[in-house]
Amino acid sequence: MPLIETERLLLRQWRPGDKNTFADLNADPVVMRHFPDTLSRRESDAMVDRMSSKLSEQGWGLWATEVVSTGRMIGFVGLSSPGWETSFTPCVEVGWRLERGAWGHGYAPEAATAVLAFAFTQVELPNDEVVSFTTEANTNSRRVMAKIGLHHDPTRDFDHPTLPTWSGRRHVLYAIDRGAWMRTTLRPD
Repeated sequence: MPLIETERLLLRQWRPGDKNTFADLNADPVVMRHFPDTLSRRESDAMVDRMSSKLSEQGWGLWATEVVSTGRMIGFVGLSSPGWETSFTPCVEVGWRLERGAWGHGYAPEAATAVLAFAFTQVELPNDEVVSFTTEANTNSRRVMAKIGLHHDPTRDFDHPTLPTWSGRRHVLYAIDRGAWMRTTLRPD
């Protein structure tokens, strides 16, 4: 299974010991404030099992993300394909969820930039683009999306189809296609 390494991070397969840290971050109401609710321990463990299986089966997915200097697993960064339908599906999404102590260190954009490179060089992408989406109010994730080169197109914003009654159902969509990614990545220094 592919690993992704950056200057400070290792994106790797999930280990049994990661479940404690992941459960803690999923139970943190600050981390989960742009989701309908926190996750129970059972829900969090089941999510790790699904992410681990997906990585094993297809060779890409939501990787456990570890800070190399400390060996601490801080959450996930990676790729997923939503199972629901809307105007831009099928698609491949780049996403992340990191524990609060990992915020503000540039880990999300560092890892997501490496994941984009993996997506555009190793994954068969429907529509030849990678998307990312979040609630309208999630300014931190929106800032990461912009930092890694994704662009917001308000005409593609949507109400999340699996959350019809949630107050945060309105989502913004950011995207980058292969041509834009190549122009950004290959530009001379």
